[in-house]
Amino acid sequence: YMGLNGRLVITALTDRCYMTLTTALSYRLGGAPAGPAGTGKTETVKDLAKSMALLCVVFNCGEGLDYKAMGSIFSGLVQCGAW
Repeated sequence: YMGLNGRLVITALTDRCYMTLTTALSYRLGGAPAGPAGTGKTETVKDLAKSMALLCVVFNCGEGLDYKAMGSIFSGLVQCGAW
């Protein structure tokens, strides 16, 4: 249960992201919004996942993220049934 917190303001761009991502999910595909930092990509995806009652796992890539760390993340996703 994610709680009863607020939703994002729906703009033309968030609406387009929602439509594109839900279409991709209906075809059993995924999506990864790209763009400049601070534009709300992560929050948009998290809000969409919340409204669809789907698990959303977010991790930030950096210099400390090597293949072993990615392997641990993927292993955990498989073990909990999220993949």
